[in-house]
Amino acid sequence: MTARVRDALRQEVLEANLAIPRAGLATLTWGNVSGVDREEGVFVIKPSGVPYEDLKADDLVTVRLADGAVVDGDLRPSTDTETHRCLYLAFASIGGVTHTHSTHAVAFAQARREIPVLGTTHADTFNGPIPCTPDLTADQCAKDYEYNTGRVIVDMLDGDDDQAAGVPGALVANHGPFTWGATARKSLEHAIICEAVADMAIHTLALASTVPPPRHLLYRHYTRKHGPDAYYGNPEVTSR
Repeated sequence: MTARVRDALRQEVLEANLAIPRAGLATLTWGNVSGVDREEGVFVIKPSGVPYEDLKADDLVTVRLADGAVVDGDLRPSTDTETHRCLYLAFASIGGVTHTHSTHAVAFAQARREIPVLGTTHADTFNGPIPCTPDLTADQCAKDYEYNTGRVIVDMLDGDDDQAAGVPGALVANHGPFTWGATARKSLEHAIICEAVADMAIHTLALASTVPPPRHLLYRHYTRKHGPDAYYGNPEVTSR
């Protein structure tokens, strides 16, 4: 891995981790972001238990994708590292993973409920409900717990990369949300949106038992941002 690529990836992962508390997604150190370099077969992740205000690029830990071995860094990686690794191995489209304990998404996870699609804000990003896994078994918790946390997500999605791309996030029952995207930054954006739509859903469900919005409306909102016919936003300006 060249120094240029390595520095760029580390900087992106650092900035994404520092954005977690600014976005109100974490208490104390309850959250982490990673980013993968598939050509080099490694990913970079936040170290375990380091406060965000103290976090520096040199603190980040580089982990080998194949076996989870630390290949660069003086600190221990996040305790969720094996969950990130499992998701990277299962879904080739994923370039970054974010895990938080954000309040409203965790509420759905603790209730063992998916976050339903109740409006267009949700449909802009997630092409369906954000699903919630089954409970981990006693055996899954006793051995390789963190890796098995990823496995229950992968199994729930049938290892389907297209399904993971269409709904880039999941709730682990009694635990919290994991989101992913093409980059570390994008995975964080999906975590922010996941928390926002969970908050909106709780308020909506408190007001009324709702009927799902028309599918054609949700489809329009999803496809105007995603897929070959997307037309939301503007291309980046590369020259003036």
